[in-house]
This record gives sequence, C-alpha cells and structure tokens, in this order.
Amino acid sequence: MSFFPKIYFHCEVEEYLTKVFRNNELITALGAKEAESKYQSLLSHLSHPPAFTTVRVNTHLASVKHVKKMLFEEIQKQFKGICVPVLEHPELQDILLIPTIGPRQDLKKHESEVIVGAQCGYAVLRGAHVYVPGIISTSRFMKAGDLVSVYSDIEGKCKRGAKEFEGVKVFLGNGISELSRSEIFSSHGPMNGMGIRMIEPVYLSPSFDNVLPSHLFLQNLPSVVVSHVLNPQPGERILDMCAAPGGKTTHLATLMHDQGEVIAMDKIANKVKKIKQNAELLQLNCIKAFCYDGTKALSAENREDEQEGPPFLPESFDRILLDAPCSGMGQRPNMSYSSTLKEVMSYQPLQRKLFTVAVKLLKPGGVLVYSTCTITLSENEEQVAWALETFPYLQLQRQEPHIGGEGMRGAGLALDQLKLLQRFDPSAVTVQGMDIKALQDSREDDLISLANKDCIGFFIAKFIKLNGK
Repeated sequence: MSFFPKIYFHCEVEEYLTKVFRNNELITALGAKEAESKYQSLLSHLSHPPAFTTVRVNTHLASVKHVKKMLFEEIQKQFKGICVPVLEHPELQDILLIPTIGPRQDLKKHESEVIVGAQCGYAVLRGAHVYVPGIISTSRFMKAGDLVSVYSDIEGKCKRGAKEFEGVKVFLGNGISELSRSEIFSSHGPMNGMGIRMIEPVYLSPSFDNVLPSHLFLQNLPSVVVSHVLNPQPGERILDMCAAPGGKTTHLATLMHDQGEVIAMDKIANKVKKIKQNAELLQLNCIKAFCYDGTKALSAENREDEQEGPPFLPESFDRILLDAPCSGMGQRPNMSYSSTLKEVMSYQPLQRKLFTVAVKLLKPGGVLVYSTCTITLSENEEQVAWALETFPYLQLQRQEPHIGGEGMRGAGLALDQLKLLQRFDPSAVTVQGMDIKALQDSREDDLISLANKDCIGFFIAKFIKLNGK
C-alpha cells in the first residue's frame, strides 16, 4: 500500500493520460488488466521519491574511489550510526548511489506544525532541510528550538502566515525549528537561511547542502545515462541546446576530459548564469554558455567567423544534445501536477521546432540525442516517429549503456525500433520503500537493479545523420 496518495492531475489531464496508457497497441500487447495495473503503479510511484539518491562524481578533479570514501564518511556523520552503503554503478562508472530509507511509518507527530510549499516538500523528501522561503505557515507559538512536525501543502491552498491549516497536507517528518514564528514572518525577518533542521524525515536521504560541492553533482540516474549515450569525444564541438542548470553540460565536458568545445544555450539569463557558475565550480574550461532561444539558433545568412556564439551555421556540430523542455511528468516525488491539458499539449510543437534546428546544425555523420523527463507518448515515441518520417536521412541508433526499458507502444513504431529507445518507467518496480533490514539483506546486484528501475520517468532516443545529407 502507498504511503502517500497517488499523484493528482486536473481532470482533463487525467483523462488524457488514461487514454495514453490504455491505447490499443498497448492493450493488444499486454492485455487490458496488465496495462491498467502498470498505469496505476506509475501514478503511485510518481508521488514517492526514487529509491536511491544519485550523485555524479566530477572525475575531472578526483577519482570515484576517493570521493566515495569522503562521501561515506559524511553520510555516517549525518545518519549518526545508521549504516547506509555508498554503491558504485557497474555501467555508469562516474556515479555513486545512496539507498533511500523509508517511508518510516513509526514517527511520532508533534503538536507544533509547520506547513511548507509543495516544491519545498519534495526537496525535503529527497534529503533537504527546510529553508525560510519554503515555509508558508507555522503554529501560533512556535519558538526557536521547538520540535515540530513538517507537512506539505500539496494543493497550494494554505495562506502565508496562517496559524493553522485544515486543508490537504502530507506529513514529511519532524525537525527542530531554527527560528521563531515571529522571526520567520516579520517584515524585517530573514528571507533565506535554514528554517527547520530535519531530524526525522519520512524518507531518510543525505543532505548535500555544501557537501563536496566541487566533487559531486546531484543528478538523477537517467540524466547521467543521457551524456554517456551521446558519448562526446575529446576535441569535438558539442551543442547542449537547452542546457540549464548545467548538469548534463558539465558531464559532457568531463567525459571529453575538458578538451574541445561544449556550447550551452538557454533562453533565461539567470539559468545561463547558473550554468557558468557550475562550470566554474567544477573547474571546467571548455564550456561556453549563451543566453539564446534554441529555436532561433540556426543562422539564416553567413556570419563572421570570429563570432563564437549563436546563431550558428548549418552542419557546425559533431554531436547535439536536445534535452527538450517538456511537461515534466516523470519528475519524482510529485503529489499534485498543476499544469492544464493545454499546457501539456504545448510542448510537442516546441520540441519539433528545436529538433528541426538541431538536425540542421548537425554535421553529416553526427549524433543527435533527444531526451525528456516525461511519460507521455506525444513528447517521446510520437516525436521519434515524426522525426524518422520528416528527416529520412536520420537513423535510430543503439544506445550504450541501455539501462532503462524499451519504448512504449502506441506511436506506431516497429518492435525493433522500440528496442532502440530507452524509457525509464518507475511502474516496473514491484516493491515500494526500503527499511534498514531489507537493505542489509539485499545483494548489491539487486540494489543496482532496483536503482536502474526506481528512478524518475525519463525517455532517450539516439539518432545519426547519414553522410551526404
């Protein structure tokens, strides 16, 4: 049984998804009962965090073994005697995996309550403490040093500064208040800093606040797979079209041993600033980040050779990563999805515009990897079917490593094409949650297998642009 309720969608979005996951191709292949069971399992898993915290090691600065030792010591300090292993992945040799313990169902709830926003709540479920901007409401007489129970307002209905809240709230665990109510909500009070230090979270994950910042990058497992699938080589010119906040950008540069050129673009200036900060923190010099709209990145006329930024001439990149803007339905944990159906449907045409530009910017013989962190057919397999029909000189390629499942039926792709795609589907996991005893009784191979499945929902397709086109 799920500890949290299944993810909530607007009625129109739920109806749309129900049709997607009960499409004729899928039901013919699996049967109606199995298709429905997988869909319900997916909805349940989306509201819970993944079974592992994944961190990518900055191998540009240190070895995995060295960072693993430092991280294990840090986690021992944080968990105060609870022995949780740090695992190396046999196929993704630059990541470390830390099992998530929970949900812990024996925690005593305290009378003093703190209500946080949904996004803050999701961060807490993945190991974060509560920072002041995330606090919406506290009990009337809360003082610094009080033991408090923290809840998430998943529907966004709690009013800031309320003294009590009777709406839908989800218990996240217990903590110690660093500030009083009056300090948090005073007009002259702190606008940032820690508000609640979590001591008994429902899901026990390590906090990475200022932990080995130049050696580690918090990144979901499928997001790490993407860069390996693109497989950039030293000396090549790579384009990361929608790059913020720079996790994949910095990974690409690391895989290239900081030799070559990684062009990173995003159309929001603050996000581009974040890419540059991450590149600097990880001491990577081959990254050049630009604030630019990827749909306009193709130059319509000859440009000056000295110009290093966008727009770019056709066929000017060896490899391109299009980690496209998407509806984000694969992100976990998420208990309430606020987008309307109109917003969900708006991504497909944008993705196609970006994809068309990417194809034109790619050299003949070059590799294009398309990815999203969502679960719909329209943004994933349907985009592959459209791309293969629109650009006959594109060819689907086998992915290495191939850790996720094959593509989903329903877009008219052949079975051999679906096998070339990579869809990470949390519904593939049969168990939900892990306690210390189960962790201690598990073999490492089984834990790695669980980590490969119990992650965010994600999709990857790899294409090659045939020569002479």
